[in-house]
Amino acid sequence: MRRALAALCAVAAVTGVVATGCGTGTGDPAAARQDRPRPLTWQQELRVEDAEQRLTARCMQRHGFTYAEDRALTLRESMPVRYVQDDVAWAEAYGYGGRIEARQERRRLHHPVAVYRQGLSAAHRAAFDEALDGGDRFQVLSATLPGSGREVRKRLGGCTAEAEKALYGDPGTWFRVSKTATGLNALYAGDLRRDRRLAGAVAAWSRCMKKAGLSYPDPQAARDAVRENTARLGPAGAGRAFAVEKATAVADARCARATSLRSVAAARETSYVDRLPGRYGEALDTCRRLQRQAYDRAVRIVPQRA
Repeated sequence: MRRALAALCAVAAVTGVVATGCGTGTGDPAAARQDRPRPLTWQQELRVEDAEQRLTARCMQRHGFTYAEDRALTLRESMPVRYVQDDVAWAEAYGYGGRIEARQERRRLHHPVAVYRQGLSAAHRAAFDEALDGGDRFQVLSATLPGSGREVRKRLGGCTAEAEKALYGDPGTWFRVSKTATGLNALYAGDLRRDRRLAGAVAAWSRCMKKAGLSYPDPQAARDAVRENTARLGPAGAGRAFAVEKATAVADARCARATSLRSVAAARETSYVDRLPGRYGEALDTCRRLQRQAYDRAVRIVPQRA
């Protein structure tokens, strides 16, 4: 019902340029410190997520309930669209993923798990909730976000807790380091926005787009314009809207490749991460280590999506 790791990856537009779950994940071995655990790829993160769903479903079955796993998207369709998207073939097929997002939103509104739960009697619905989340028997996890010092909490119990423990070990440690790692961008976001090398690469991208007949200052502006156009045209103009989305996304990806925007952005973000105080580096390393542990366990639980 949820995209746990995807939610961890949600960051501001210019920060977390190519981030995966625990800090920057460039996809380029030369762009990361060699002595630091490698972050998972998005494909590996998705497999961990699928494994968590599979473990939850098995646990719920032992309690006498059905829990539908969500694997509605293919592996290719599941690719996250970062600030820098330079996969031209993907853009030619899916644009920025607008139709995929719309399909997923419709599924969320009528999710099989929610439909199943709603069909239970009141007593069985309460038992379902207790089995899934622990009811009154839950653990409260807490973490302090970098920069703001704000404390965030999470209730964890039932089959959800069982699945998380099976993958990550101690849920408290995982929650703490994952929240720390994914909140690190708050510490360097301003510096990254003002970074001259990144700004130069974005300006080169913008000039490339202008040559293609599209005038946008940065990739986020292009996507915002596409969303506004899709909303303005509405269902009646869905075909025209998608044609504009694909044309813009393809030009975006080609210009990102032509200007090496992805590698520049990755290198600049990594440089700021490497300057963070040691305690944050330790949390980032632990987060990546636990992700890697979860992936190693996930490959024995579920196959990669087709």
